[in-house]
Amino acid sequence: MTRSRSGGFTLIEVLVALVIALVGMMGAAGLIVRTVQQEVDAFQRLQALNLVQDITDRINANRQVVDCYSDAANGRVLGTGAAAPTACTLGTAEQRATANLDLAEWNAALLGAARQNEDDENIGAMVGARGCIEQIDAVDRRYRVTVVWQGMSESTAPAANLLCGQNQYGDDDRQRRVVSAVVQIGDLS
Repeated sequence: MTRSRSGGFTLIEVLVALVIALVGMMGAAGLIVRTVQQEVDAFQRLQALNLVQDITDRINANRQVVDCYSDAANGRVLGTGAAAPTACTLGTAEQRATANLDLAEWNAALLGAARQNEDDENIGAMVGARGCIEQIDAVDRRYRVTVVWQGMSESTAPAANLLCGQNQYGDDDRQRRVVSAVVQIGDLS
């Protein structure tokens, strides 16, 4: 008489199977979280590129008073934590009004005014968005337009010559994201 000992899973086998399944699910959850972070970073980068292009187009359209868009000594800083743009005093009344409106609208866009929730709170901004317009070379009329924001995770710190928002996003700037473009304004007169 032979006796068969196939009574089913033991408790240890069930626990091992549960641990393996749990580790797999935790890995999948971590992957989902990382994917969402990357999607948010990509969306914010797209917003920053649009904002850089927007103000670049505005500067080119009102090139006669390009210095209204930048404080030649320090660079103009707009956005989160910055004061509203100062009024332009150069050029004709129409050029000044256009520059002032351009800067006010760009500042509002940096602060997320493009999209609002039901309580009229701005929700269309990047995290901690800040914009800078710096004069690089007065003779060649070259300017750097920069948009910075806080990324969702740490990465390599931006180049040291990009000062916009420096030391605003953590001690070592590894969460600071930067999109920058150099604009050279031609003299068409």
